[in-house]
Amino acid sequence: MGSAPEQDGSLEGALDDIARLLGSAQPALAAQRAGMLLQDVPGHPLATLFLGSAQRQVGDLDGALRILERLAQAHAGWAAVHYELGLVLGQIGRREAALQSLRQAVHSRADIGEAWLRIADHLVEMGDPAGADAAYANHRVVEGCDPGLLAPATAICDNRLQDAETLLRSQLERNPRDAAALRMLAEVAVRRRRHADAEKLLRHSLELAPESNAARHSLAIVLHGLGRSPEAVAEVDRLLAVEPWNLAYLNLKANVLTQTGDHLGAIVAYAAVLDACPGNARIWVSYGDALKTAGHQAEGIAAYRKGIELAAGFGEAWWSLANLKTLRFSPEDIGTMRRQLDRRDVTGDDRLHLHFALGKALEDGVRYAESFEHYAAGNRIRRESARYDAEATSTYVRLCKALFTADFVEQRHGWGCRSGDPIFIVGLPRAGSTLVEQILSSHTAVEGTMELPNVVGIARSVTALAAAGSQPRHYPEVLATLGADRFLALGERYLSETRARRKAGLPLFIDKMPNNWMHAGLIHLILPNAKIIDARRHPMGCCFSAFKQHFARGQLYTYGLEDLGRYYRDYVDLMAHFDSVLPGRVHRVQYERLIENTEAEVRSLLAYCGLPFEDGCLRFYESERAVGTASSEQVRQPIFREAMDQWRHFEPWLDPLKRALGEEVSRPEPPVSGS
Repeated sequence: MGSAPEQDGSLEGALDDIARLLGSAQPALAAQRAGMLLQDVPGHPLATLFLGSAQRQVGDLDGALRILERLAQAHAGWAAVHYELGLVLGQIGRREAALQSLRQAVHSRADIGEAWLRIADHLVEMGDPAGADAAYANHRVVEGCDPGLLAPATAICDNRLQDAETLLRSQLERNPRDAAALRMLAEVAVRRRRHADAEKLLRHSLELAPESNAARHSLAIVLHGLGRSPEAVAEVDRLLAVEPWNLAYLNLKANVLTQTGDHLGAIVAYAAVLDACPGNARIWVSYGDALKTAGHQAEGIAAYRKGIELAAGFGEAWWSLANLKTLRFSPEDIGTMRRQLDRRDVTGDDRLHLHFALGKALEDGVRYAESFEHYAAGNRIRRESARYDAEATSTYVRLCKALFTADFVEQRHGWGCRSGDPIFIVGLPRAGSTLVEQILSSHTAVEGTMELPNVVGIARSVTALAAAGSQPRHYPEVLATLGADRFLALGERYLSETRARRKAGLPLFIDKMPNNWMHAGLIHLILPNAKIIDARRHPMGCCFSAFKQHFARGQLYTYGLEDLGRYYRDYVDLMAHFDSVLPGRVHRVQYERLIENTEAEVRSLLAYCGLPFEDGCLRFYESERAVGTASSEQVRQPIFREAMDQWRHFEPWLDPLKRALGEEVSRPEPPVSGS
């Protein structure tokens, strides 16, 4: 492993014997032989490495550490010694030093699969899932790597993807049945975000080598990324049948089950990971998220607190507590968060999460000026890495308005899939959409699911289709080139993709992806009988509530007051357009009216959905369904009036938002339904 220093030919036989003893699990005898050899040739590098490895294997970690540290200093470029040293450091609990040695090993020889695996395991334990995933991917690439594939494997690990693809395609021209080369080419496709190509390559690889756990693990990850969670779970279960305590497999299963809405299954999977890694603060937070979503608030809080106990500067754990919305931090909590922000080593995501959490704590304490300072600081940090193009959103809205004219939609009347099963709740986040969902899902005919990505995925696939055509068009203009059969197929595709989310077998189901307001026209074309509900809130209250919220992903426009105001204007503009060209197609629920006159608004909402009134919809807070959004604890209480005017406490600092909103600040409320 790696390039060892030159050997004296007369020693080769003795060294080979020691190597065989190590390989046959006889480390005590190997240590004895290596010690005897070093008496004859003091300081011989390979004999010294063998002695250090043998002492590690017999449990003499202190002795192994002394030997291997000196050897690593003398031979800085020798991958094998850094790998062995990394193993020893990991066994004695020095994870950071172990990572440094293991990384030095793969820097010298990228094809050391076991080193990548150890790196990944350490990163899981240390709470770096992204780094662990990358290391696991490199392990899968080089696992059992044929010497002929060493060059492309190294290129992948170095992220030289074009070089790797060229080498692998050349190899597959010579040997089309090379399962390892197919698996490695799939990894290149994944890193280039060509997930459909990756799936085909991995399935072909598994046909040739069905026992390859590396290929199956990659396939499960790809299926998860494609939103085909049931298939991903099936592949992970096959892996766990072979290696039931593999942390990578367990963690992936927990993530996939969370995505499918099987939060109880995710809780079990996370608990299994924590049995093996009880010191992992990040996994405790993921476990807490699953518990909270399933309605086990006390247990969720305890899990978040455990994460903080393990790592006081772990900002995500603090924000998870703040994001419950109903929890109040103690003075001791506030003091701890302030001390973490004073630390120079608390940076990046930890710092921004702490700012958002401290902003919430100070707001609850009626210290609004300080609170706003922390909200603004968290948003500034996020904007440094988040690129949002406000003009692109405005341009998109103009294109939609130009395309979806009254004539355009009338010419396509009767197209699409006729199913009326879906109920889409659209709008901006923090506008009351979770409350609307909770009310509707309390009806005996309606199932709440979650924020589903499928409409966005369909829009992207249409965009890709346009780009591949002879006359490329951008979305949404490309919709004008599609025929009735295509819109029917897209509607049926949506129903097929979302079927796994429907676990209760009820007639109707909810898709609560807020950003689907941008695709209201597409929804109408592919599912003309689906219901579309626009959850609307006072612009200042809605926008400032989003400004206070750190979103796990997306919603990049929320990290600047000016961007928020402009985005709100674009949203209102497009929805008003659909009110004009499709009167009554979209039902609007105004948050403030829903709060003040709940029963009347609920009756109107149910009537739009073609549902009879049920008293249970007024007792929505009694529902035990899982709720994964930031309002999860609020909607488990009776109507929550306190939030309506909270923004007014911060009004002195909101002039940029008012200017960006313009006339929307004082515009009269829109009608309940489009007209």
